[in-house]
This record gives sequence, C-alpha cells and structure tokens, in this order.
Amino acid sequence: MPEAGSWRTGRWRDVPPVQRRTVRFVAVSALAGLVAAGGAVGAAGPWEGGRRVAERDRAAAAGADRAAERPEAGRAARAPRRAPVLVGAGERGAARAGAPDGLAEALGPLLKDAALGDRHSAAVYDAATGERLYGSDEGTAYTPASTVKLATAAAALSALGPDHRVDTTVVADGDGGIVLVGGGDPTLTARDGAGAGPQRPASLRELARSTARALKARGKDRVAVGYDASRYAGPAVHPIGPNENIAPVSALMVDEGRLDDSDRGPAERSTDPVADAAGKFAGLLRDEGVGVEGDVAARRAGDRAERLAAVSSPTVAALVERTLTNSDNDIAEALARQTALASGQEASFEGAAGAVTGRLDGLGLSGAKVADGSGLDRADQVSADLLARLLVRAADPRRPELRPVLTGLPVAGFTGTLRGRYGDEAAGRGLVRAKTGTLTGVNTLAGTVVDAEGRVVTFAFMASGTGDADAAQRALDRLAAKVADCGCRS
Repeated sequence: MPEAGSWRTGRWRDVPPVQRRTVRFVAVSALAGLVAAGGAVGAAGPWEGGRRVAERDRAAAAGADRAAERPEAGRAARAPRRAPVLVGAGERGAARAGAPDGLAEALGPLLKDAALGDRHSAAVYDAATGERLYGSDEGTAYTPASTVKLATAAAALSALGPDHRVDTTVVADGDGGIVLVGGGDPTLTARDGAGAGPQRPASLRELARSTARALKARGKDRVAVGYDASRYAGPAVHPIGPNENIAPVSALMVDEGRLDDSDRGPAERSTDPVADAAGKFAGLLRDEGVGVEGDVAARRAGDRAERLAAVSSPTVAALVERTLTNSDNDIAEALARQTALASGQEASFEGAAGAVTGRLDGLGLSGAKVADGSGLDRADQVSADLLARLLVRAADPRRPELRPVLTGLPVAGFTGTLRGRYGDEAAGRGLVRAKTGTLTGVNTLAGTVVDAEGRVVTFAFMASGTGDADAAQRALDRLAAKVADCGCRS
C-alpha cells in the first residue's frame, strides 16, 4: 500500500476523470456544509459583507505587504491558492492525461454551438497573474444584460467603500412638522420580522418608533408629516418603461416597491413608491400613538434641519452581494446612483452611467459604454475582455474593497440565479461562480472557476442573437464547465 502522502501528491493526477470530478464535487459540497455550520459559532465573527471583519483587515494588510515586495507593480498580484483537498499542501496537479493542449482546443468547438446565436465572444484570464489564457472576439463590445451589474458593483465599492451604509432619516422641518427623507435605500422594509444581525434591512417600523419617542420627549403627540425624495434627479422610470423587473428608481421606497411579499425576482410594482412609503410611515406613526395632521405631502427638508431619527441600510458590501446573487435590478440602480453622489455627479440615469464609467476608468477598465446600473438597457455595451479583467481586479489582494464582487457571485447548482442550472454539467456544479445575464436574444455569463490544475481563472462568455434562452444558457454553462474540467494550457 503506498504511503498516504505519495498517493495525495502523485496518484491524484492518475485518478480517472469521472472519479476526480466526483471527489471535487463532494469536497466542495462538504465545504459548503462547513460554511453553513459556521452560523452556529457566531463567536468566530463578527461577519460583514460575506467575510469576517478580522479576516478582511488581515487581507488588506497582507495585500499592502505583498505589493511592496512585488517586482512588477503594474502586474496583477497572485491570489492566495485555495487549500487543496486531496493533493499535498501547496501542490498543483499536472494537466490531466488526455486533456486538450489548450483552451482554444477545448472551447472552440463549444463556441460553434448554434444555440449561442450569430455573434458571440469569450475571454479567460488567470486570476493570479492577470494573463489572458484565451480569447475569441474578446475585445468587441456586446450587450451584457445583467453582467453589467459586475461593473456597477465594482464602481460602487470603489467610490463608497464596502462598509458604507445608506441612511433614511426623519428631521424636524422648523414649522413644527417632520419630514421623512429618503437616502436611496431600496431595501428599507415596512414588513415585520426584518431579521437580525448587522446586515438586516433597515426597518420603517423602527424608524417610526424612534421618531415617536423623539416627538413625545418634546411633548408632541400630533404632527404634520412630509416627505423628501429629492436626493435623486431625472426620470424615475427606467428607459424600458414600467416593468415587473424594476420599480421607479426613487430615493424613498420600501421593499423595492413590491406589491406582494416577495423579496426577489419579478413582481408587480408600485407606480409611486415615494408616496406609498410616506403613507406607510404615517400609518406606523399612528400605531406608535402619534397623530398625523392633514395630508402627507412632498416637502423639501432644509439643509440645517434637525435629525430626529434614522435607520441604516446593510453595508455596500452586503448590498453588492445581494445584487449579484439574485440579480437585483432595484439595488443595482441604487448602487449606481450612490456612486454618482459619491463622485459629485447628478443621481440620475445619465449621471450614474457617467460615474460608473469614470470609476471603471480609474480601475484601468476603459472602453465600457454604460447606460444603466442593472443591465436592462440594451444601450449598455461591454466586452468579454473587460468583464473578465474586472474579475481579475476583484481577486487582486491589493484591492480588498472589491472582494464582494467575488463573494456575491452565484454558485453553480446551489445559489441565486445559478441555483437551477448545471444539472447536466457535473464538472461545473459547485465550482463555477458566475453572474448571469439574460435579455431577449442576449445571454451572458461571467465569473470565476478553479480548473483541474487548481488554477483560479476568470471568464466571460457573451452571446447575441440567441433564439432559445434555455438552450443558450446550457451552452454557456457547458463553456464554463469545460474550463472547470480542463487541465488546459493556453
């Protein structure tokens, strides 16, 4: 019987492909179970935005140290390798026997699938070195659909930082009344049971309760109520028009303007989320024993208005993760406008587009044409190369603030918009993490994967002119699964 260490380092590469895939899938599944079990040991926290705070701080410090030691400052840093499961620590298996000589041989035939339409592109990068491993029409801009949310997320994290929160406030208006001031948090909730922990949604009920306490402390049990949503400018309705995929983009709304009890996916939306939120707030004030005088009406809060109460959104890191995992259009548009405000731009569709583009330029990712934050606008134009390089930036230890772009990616077969996919692609299940994009005739996929050599790679696959969305998604999934299953050299 061979020694255990010898089997781990030498025999792994000789294991049959099917068995290797099975072991990798079981290992990833076991890791997912350990992560879930981690909730029972909260003392290991605190957690924020998908990472332990202490771990994030260590990563930032380590990234600074490594940057100082790196001979090529302009080259992407090599990310820490994941802990091997069966191979010896620090060892990488060689390319599997029988594997294609390169990614071109592996991916080329799959890109010819008719399901991908008449125009398609691909880019694959080594996340550690920043080297492009494969490209096919990679520099041509295509409609990215929801993969443009990766750009929105990176821009928001760059402009605001991962720990920033958005406040919804109540101020005294100077005439004896109060004004509910929207800060631009679409996750503000009027529902009971908003959850617990530092990343729970801000509660409109808690805001009303705190406001009532402040008013009663001043001897007031009746008050005129106004609302101010002037933080955002320009048209509120997305250029695609009223749609169940997005509410009017407003600085004041509750539960993303949803008229049912859902928290993701399509739903009937309020046509006036600002007035609806203000009306619900007035009702909650009455529940707390404060009478409301007259009608609830729009009223601009003064710059020096006294703050009476406030609630805060989850961190930008957490909002980014939710945006990417669930492909949340409302949060994406809010993040784009918050980026505009932080960049000194008007918080409108146009201002947000300019701010996101500017932040991408600052990250060395020029060439994108951004029209909105969500990807619902077909005027968005981004190349596969830019998307894949953006993910390389997010993996760079020198940019820990961008890490939620990676931690928010859905896991193939398990979470978010990839939960129901990869049923027939065992090689990618649990290993591919990617943002999806879907519009009529457009299908895209961009994310990360660990290939059979243990190398972390980023990828982007884009297809335009598709006729069958399900078939196009399966074709994209096969491409990403092939990268996962490939010990391919470029």
